[in-house]
Amino acid sequence: MKLSSWGQYPRIDSSVIKPLNTLQIENALENAPEGSIIPRGLGRSYGDSALADHVLDLTSMDHFIGFDEDKGTLTCEAGVSLAEILDTFVPVGWFLPVTPGTKFVTVGGAIASDVHGKNHHVQGCFSDHVIEIKIFTISSGLVICSREINSELFYASCGGMGLTGIIVEATFKLIPVKSSLINETTIKAKNLEEALKLFETYRRTTYSVAWIDCLSTGNALGRSLLMIGEHADAGELKSGKSGKLAIPFDMPGFFLNQYSVQAFNFLYYNRVRQKASERLVHYEPFFYPLDGIHQWNRLYGKNGFTQYQFVLPRAAGLEGMSTVLKRIADSKRGSFLAVLKVFGADNRNYLSFPMEGYTLALDFKLDQGLFDLLDELDEIVRDYGGRVYLTKDVRMSEAMFKQSYPDWEKFMAVRKQYRADQFIHSLQSQRIGL
Repeated sequence: MKLSSWGQYPRIDSSVIKPLNTLQIENALENAPEGSIIPRGLGRSYGDSALADHVLDLTSMDHFIGFDEDKGTLTCEAGVSLAEILDTFVPVGWFLPVTPGTKFVTVGGAIASDVHGKNHHVQGCFSDHVIEIKIFTISSGLVICSREINSELFYASCGGMGLTGIIVEATFKLIPVKSSLINETTIKAKNLEEALKLFETYRRTTYSVAWIDCLSTGNALGRSLLMIGEHADAGELKSGKSGKLAIPFDMPGFFLNQYSVQAFNFLYYNRVRQKASERLVHYEPFFYPLDGIHQWNRLYGKNGFTQYQFVLPRAAGLEGMSTVLKRIADSKRGSFLAVLKVFGADNRNYLSFPMEGYTLALDFKLDQGLFDLLDELDEIVRDYGGRVYLTKDVRMSEAMFKQSYPDWEKFMAVRKQYRADQFIHSLQSQRIGL
């Protein structure tokens, strides 16, 4: 069948196997041709990290196994989605410790991508709240790993893009909440320098994120809307409802262009009249503003799109981000989804993306010349000591990857130890030399 990820590029012919248990996973691995199989969840990675000739679709392994209410620890199969966790546990006063910008991600995918959210500066990545993982490996069958047991496999698998084995089960912590509402404050920043200062001012606030106008120039370069938030102390405990709006088909290629993005950015920035405004909002629009629009990826047309997300060290934040934004503005390739966040300290995972500093994510419609621009941005990111997020990547070179992920050789040693290098590959892993 034809298969792609959320960016709708590339599209490949792939056979999809949907196991119901570890025995069926074992059979699938034994019968698949060598070096051509990869696990997959809900397909929300943007590029080619979950694409291969043969794909293990784990979404049917979606059962809750146990919940310790005293400790707030949940054990579930890897195919359980974050949406299912929220629907089940928010009404009884529990929330995810870390969540990315979509709830339509499986637990296995969240661990494999070592996802982060708006609270990385205080809570780290999703994996920082994972206690134990069960992984089906090529060499040793089902292996339990944690920071204390088989720790090398744990550190390689968290952020390892599914390349160490098949994550089948995980135990992790939830956090208690008193309400499903968020106290949100929106603050206007006239440029990037002010936005970064605001991030530092509100560094102890639990959640923070900024939308950036990436086509603004001059004194307005990087003008932003910073949103900060805290869980409300009182209010309803209700999970979210699925939105009814959907994009029914791929939009024409001309729909998103320099002028439409410029108009959107002007209107979006100026919709906020006051320097700072507050509101009480349900967690859905705060954490998942695009989940209410089904198949929103079709907005970018039939050729698809890519999200370019990079991180720069804190010391290089203003200069490096300014250099990137100037190059994007010069290219006239605006992104109306340009999201800036602050990161805290990195963790011990070999291929985890975050480092202490700032990360910017930008969506670009795929067209001629885009990859040349992204290669230029790679050089800027590398020169400032940063790196690109594997979960969003669809074109990074092997040289760029290995220069910016210094622990890749430790990761490869684990792959070889468990013989994953002989059987488990994605298009991405082959492209970047893993």
